[in-house]
Amino acid sequence: MSIETPLPVGDFIDRLTILDIKSERVDDPVKLRNIEHERAALRQIWSDSAYSGASIEGEQRELKLVNAELWEVEDRIRIKERRGEFDREFIALARSVYRLNDRRARVKRAINLKLGSDLIEEKSYHGQGASP
Repeated sequence: MSIETPLPVGDFIDRLTILDIKSERVDDPVKLRNIEHERAALRQIWSDSAYSGASIEGEQRELKLVNAELWEVEDRIRIKERRGEFDREFIALARSVYRLNDRRARVKRAINLKLGSDLIEEKSYHGQGASP
């Protein structure tokens, strides 16, 4: 069973790129089976959608790069946290997460605008001026 819900097109593509990364990096066969099942289901939904012919390869590639970088940063943060190493590198890594997420939000927004998504995610943070 699953829940079907409307979401911004950029978020859908974001999820697909995350599943692509997981399929490349996860070794556990049970987890990999679940990842591949979800990935196949979402790819089918995309193929059946009005957006399937859209030219967003560049944006999709950028999202995958950002998400892969986030994966690496989060792994490094967890290692340092496990070791109790809350040094300058830890702080720099932690700060890079929000910068990467801002970049990710910009790419998702670009996809939403390019494809005329009915739904568009909005981000707002204290002290932030214009949209990401």
